[in-house]
Amino acid sequence: MELEQFMHELASKAPTPGGGGASALSGATAAALASMVVNLTQGKKKYAVYTDELAQILTTTQQLITDLLAQIPADAAAFAPLADAYRIPKEAPQRAAILEAALAQATSVPLAVLRQLDSLVPLIESLVTKGSQIMQSDVGVAAVTCRSALEGAVLNVYINTRLMHDRQQALALNAEAAALVNDNVIRCQRVYQQVMAKLQ
Repeated sequence: MELEQFMHELASKAPTPGGGGASALSGATAAALASMVVNLTQGKKKYAVYTDELAQILTTTQQLITDLLAQIPADAAAFAPLADAYRIPKEAPQRAAILEAALAQATSVPLAVLRQLDSLVPLIESLVTKGSQIMQSDVGVAAVTCRSALEGAVLNVYINTRLMHDRQQALALNAEAAALVNDNVIRCQRVYQQVMAKLQ
C-alpha cells in the first residue's frame, strides 16, 4: 500500500487501518531512521572501530522495517474476525467463545509489534555513540518515534484484553505488554534527552 493511500484509509470511516496499523508504521519509521543513520555512518574513518557492529545493526533494522510493515495488514486481518464476532446475536451460545478467540487474535498483533520494538530500542541506543554525530537529530527522532509506537501498541493490547472473560489470560497478556513497554519507553526518553543535550 502506498503511503498516501494508507493515510487516506486511516482517515476514513473504515475501521482499519487504525491505531494498530499506525503504531506499526511508527515502529517501521523508527527502524528506517536507525538504518539511515547507519548507512550515513559506515565508511567514515572516525567510526571504523564500529564497522562490524554497524553492519549487524543495519541487518537487524532492515529486517525490522519489513517485519513491522507486515504488521499493518496483519492488524487489519486480525480485526476482521473480531468485528464478525460482535455481529453474532448476544443470545447465541457460541458467541462468547468466538468473541474470546477473536479478542486473543486481535491482541496478538500489537504484542508482536512490541516484541519487535524491544529488539529495536537497544540499537537506537547504541547509535548515540556509534552513529555519526551529525546524524544525532535523526537518532533522537528514531527514539521518540519508537516511543510513540510502543505506547500506541500497548493501548491496542489493553483495549482487547479488558474485554476478555478469561481474566487470567488477560492479565498474563497485560503483564507481557507492560514488561515490553515500561523500560523501553524510559530508554527511548533517555536517548532523546541525550541527543537534546548534545544539540542545545
